[in-house]
Amino acid sequence: MNDAMDDAGLLIAELLSRKYLPRTHGRVRRALSDAELFAQVELRLAQVGLRWVDNIYADHVCLALQPAAQGSVLGEAGLNGNNNLELPRDAVALLVVVWALIVLPKRERQTSRTEPEAPQNDLFAGSKPLPPSRSVSPVLSYKTLLEDYGNQLGKKTRLDSNLKLLERHGFILRKQDDIAEGPLLDVLLNYDLLAPRILNGALADVLAREQAQQSQPIPGDEMPPPPPPAHVSSPES
Repeated sequence: MNDAMDDAGLLIAELLSRKYLPRTHGRVRRALSDAELFAQVELRLAQVGLRWVDNIYADHVCLALQPAAQGSVLGEAGLNGNNNLELPRDAVALLVVVWALIVLPKRERQTSRTEPEAPQNDLFAGSKPLPPSRSVSPVLSYKTLLEDYGNQLGKKTRLDSNLKLLERHGFILRKQDDIAEGPLLDVLLNYDLLAPRILNGALADVLAREQAQQSQPIPGDEMPPPPPPAHVSSPES
């Protein structure tokens, strides 16, 4: 019991100091496979108003406030705001767009056990293990994002500034022109809540166009041009 408590404390301390940890981390792997240790972690977190956050589709885990503690910690202004990271509205809109363009197709590939280069009619896809995020997560082009959504998201200056904010908070990773999934993009945003609103709402046309572009035929085949990008509104408070 003492060893479990010690490991629980070390794991929580490391999560608090680093903000997130990969699922492959030694203590994280042990907590996810050891029911007693995980119970100790959850108990200690609950005592200080925190909870463990992870899902099987994400490569990282993190901590978050328990709903019961949010009012006392964030106050009325924080609860009524559109986010508790103090992101401006256009940054929240950008976050939703990036989430939709990366996480939704990634989840589809994961649930179908399909790698990007895998044949479309793989009869054994259902028996394969769940592919990790890094192997199926799409990578966005900054130039394409700016061209398609720059006008709706504040143009280049605001887009650059908000991308830096999202990178700082761990939602995205950037390498030159590439924008990739960050450690917290598929952890802190609630898929079950957000996905239906996006698929049935303002971004439905955007996602349909992205899927059409991904399935373009080889050069030389005729294909009508895609429709213009849909207008993206900032989330309401």
